[in-house]
Amino acid sequence: MVLKLEIKETAMSYKIKCFTALLFVFLFFSQISYSEGVKEGWQLELKKIALNFTTTEVTNAETYKNQDVSNARLTSDSQTLIQGIFNFAADLYAPKSFWSNTLLMEYGKTYIRPVGKDEITNENADKILLTTDYTRRLWNIKNFLGGFEAGPFVNIGYETEFDAQENSSIKKIIRSMLGAKLFEGKYLKNLYIAGVGEVDYTYEPESTKFAWEAGFKAENPIREGLKVVYFGYYRDYISESKERSTDLDYELELDVRLDVMLYKNLSLAPFINYYTAQAKHFSGIGENLYAGISLSYSTFFKKAIEVE
Repeated sequence: MVLKLEIKETAMSYKIKCFTALLFVFLFFSQISYSEGVKEGWQLELKKIALNFTTTEVTNAETYKNQDVSNARLTSDSQTLIQGIFNFAADLYAPKSFWSNTLLMEYGKTYIRPVGKDEITNENADKILLTTDYTRRLWNIKNFLGGFEAGPFVNIGYETEFDAQENSSIKKIIRSMLGAKLFEGKYLKNLYIAGVGEVDYTYEPESTKFAWEAGFKAENPIREGLKVVYFGYYRDYISESKERSTDLDYELELDVRLDVMLYKNLSLAPFINYYTAQAKHFSGIGENLYAGISLSYSTFFKKAIEVE
C-alpha cells in the first residue's frame, strides 16, 4: 500500500511539473512583441469529404473451414466496411491574430456476415467535433524548417457522437485548451502543447477533468500532387472531480497517410491509423490499428490574401 501510494505521488508530481512548465512557456510567449502574419482575411476551406469503402465476399467458407483449409481468403467471413469523413474550416487571418473554426464529423460501420449466423454490425468511427481556436501571431520564422508562425492560443470545443455506444450514454464533452503552438508552416502545419480542462456531461453528475496535451500535424511534399501527411496527439489526464471506471489515464493517436492527387481536388490516400489508451482504474491497454485507402475531395471556397 505504501509503495502504491509513493508511485501515485511520484506520478502526480511529474504531471504537476509538466503543467508548470506549460504555464511558463505560455507566459514566455506573452512577453514577446507581436509580429505581422503572412496571410490576411477569411479563408473558407472544405478540408476533406471522404469515403472509405471495402467489401469482401466469400463463397463456401463453411465448407473450407470444415476441411481445415489454411487459407484465410477462403475461410473468412464476408464483410463490408463503410466510413465517411467531413472536415470544414472557416479561418480569419488578422495582422496579429488567427481565428479558426472547424467542424469534423466521422462515422463508419462494419457489417460482418458469418455463414449460418445473423449479421453483426460494429461501429468503427463515430465522432462530431466542433471547435473554435484563437491564436496570437507573435513570431514569423521564415528560414527554419520551411518557415512557420508561433504564438499562444486558446481553444474551446464540443465533442459528441451520432449514436451511443452499447451500454453507454451519448458522449457529451466541453473541452478547453490554453497553450502555445507553431503553425501555418510549409512542413509544420501545427505543433502545440497545452493545458486542458474538460467538463464531461456523458454521465450524471458531470465530471470536471484536467489534463495536458501535445500534438502535431506535418506535411512532407515529395513532388507535385504527392505528399506524406503526419498527425498525432497525446493527452495525459491529471485529475477528475468524479471517479468512474470510464476515466482514462492517457490516450494517444498517430496517423500517417500518402496523399496522391488524382484529378484537380480529388485525391486517393493509403493510410494507417493507430490509437491506444489506458484506463485509470483498471489494468489493460486498449489498442486500435486501422489501415485502408481513402478517396477524398477538398476545395477552397475562399482563400486568405497572401502578404509579404
